[in-house]
Amino acid sequence: MSSSAPVYFATHVMCRDLRRFCCNPPRTERKVPIATRLRPRFFLPGGEPAIACIELPAADTPPINMPCAEDEENPMSQLLEPCSLKHLKLRNRAAVAPMTRVSAEAEGAANELMRDYYASFAKGGFGMVISEGIYTDTAYSQGYFNQPGLATEAHRDSWRLVVDAAHDAGAAFVAQLMHGGAQTQGNIHHARHVAPSAVQPGGSQLTFYGGEGPYATPAQISEDEIQEAIAGFAQAARHAREAGFDGVELHGANGYLLHEFISAEFNRRDDHWGGDYLGRLRLPLAVIAAVRAAVGNDFVVGMRLSQSMVSDSQLKWEGGVDEARQRFRALADAGLDYLHVTEPDVAAPAFGDGPSFAAIAKGSVSIPVIGNGGIVTGEQAEKLLTQGDMDLVAVGKAALANNDWPQRIAQGLPLNEFDGTMFVPMATITNELAWRNANGRSALGSS
Repeated sequence: MSSSAPVYFATHVMCRDLRRFCCNPPRTERKVPIATRLRPRFFLPGGEPAIACIELPAADTPPINMPCAEDEENPMSQLLEPCSLKHLKLRNRAAVAPMTRVSAEAEGAANELMRDYYASFAKGGFGMVISEGIYTDTAYSQGYFNQPGLATEAHRDSWRLVVDAAHDAGAAFVAQLMHGGAQTQGNIHHARHVAPSAVQPGGSQLTFYGGEGPYATPAQISEDEIQEAIAGFAQAARHAREAGFDGVELHGANGYLLHEFISAEFNRRDDHWGGDYLGRLRLPLAVIAAVRAAVGNDFVVGMRLSQSMVSDSQLKWEGGVDEARQRFRALADAGLDYLHVTEPDVAAPAFGDGPSFAAIAKGSVSIPVIGNGGIVTGEQAEKLLTQGDMDLVAVGKAALANNDWPQRIAQGLPLNEFDGTMFVPMATITNELAWRNANGRSALGSS
C-alpha cells in the first residue's frame, strides 16, 4: 500500500483491498470514552481519538461487521477475508483451535512429528494456528504425560523448528500456556496436584490422553506455589517469544488452573485469591500482568475462556449475562489483545436463553473475540461472523478431518467428516497418522 500521508486508524481487522482501514465499533453497553476502550490507543493528528474510519484515496469498503463486498460469487466474504489481530496480518479469519495431542518427548520437548502436524494446518490455509496446551513450569503445571512444555530453555529451543515451519507455510502461530491444576493426569516433575481448594474433580480421567480412573483430590495451592505458578506463566511466555511464536494464549478454560480460580465450584478460598466472582479473577489478572510485563506490548496476549470443564460438561458461570460481562471486561482491560471463548455449541444461548457466550463477550469488550465450539461448515462460520458474534472462528475436529479446511471452503470442495477412531487408543499424532494410512486419508489434498 502506498500513500504519501500518514495513516491513522483504529482497527482490529483490515479489509481485503487495503484501500480503507475500518474500525470495528464494539457492541458494548459501557459508557466510557472511546479512547479508554481502544488498545492500543490510536489518535488523529491533533490528539483527537480515532473513532471513525479514516479514508484513503480510493475507498468504498463497508465496516468489518459487514461483508467487504456484495459478492454473490464469494458467499464467504467475511471468513476468507484477510484481517489483522493487533500487528499480525492474517490471511483469513480461520484459526485452528488448541487440541491436546500428547505427542511430545517425555521431558516435554517438541519434535519433528509435531512440526509436520502443525505445518499441515498452515499449508492447508489457516490464518492462525493455536497450539495445544503447553505447560509452564517444572513444578505442578504439567497436566499430561508427553505434553509439550515451554518451562525450560531446552523446551524453548525445541519449538523453533515447529514455529518456523508454520510461518514458512503462511500462518501465524500462537502458543497456548496451560497449568493443569486439579485435572492433572500426568506430571513427571511432581506426583502432588494443586488447585485453588481441595476439591476433587468429578467424572473420570480422559483415557485418550493416557488417564485412568477418577481424578485425585488436589492439595490447596499455597501462597508460595501461587507465586511460582505466576512466574511460570511469565517465563513460558518469554520463552514463547524467544522461540518465534507470534503470541501466547493463557488457558483459562476447560477446568484447568486459571479456570478453577474463576469458578465458585473449585475456588472456595476466603483469602486474597478467593471471594466473589470478581475476587476470583485475581489470579488470572495477576498472570496477565506478569505475562505482559515479560513480553512487552508488541506481542499478542490472549485468553481462552469457557463455562464447562473437562470434568463437568454442564458447569455454568454463576451470575448470568451481567456478571459474565463484568468478567469479560475486567480480563480484557487487564491487557489482553483478544478473548477466545469456547462452548460445546458456540451459537447456543449461554444461560438458558438469550445471547451466546461469544456474543456476550463480543458485546462487552473492544478487543477481538475468537469463537469455538461445534463449527464445522463454512456457512456456519460465515453466519457467526456476519451477525457480529465474533471476529474469528476457531475449528478443532473439523480441522483434524480437513487440515485444508479454508482451502476446501474457498474452492467449494466437500468436507470430510471427523472420525473419532483416529484417537484410538490415544489421541496421539502417531495414532492419527496410522489411521490416515489405513483409511487412505492424507492430511492435505484428499477428498
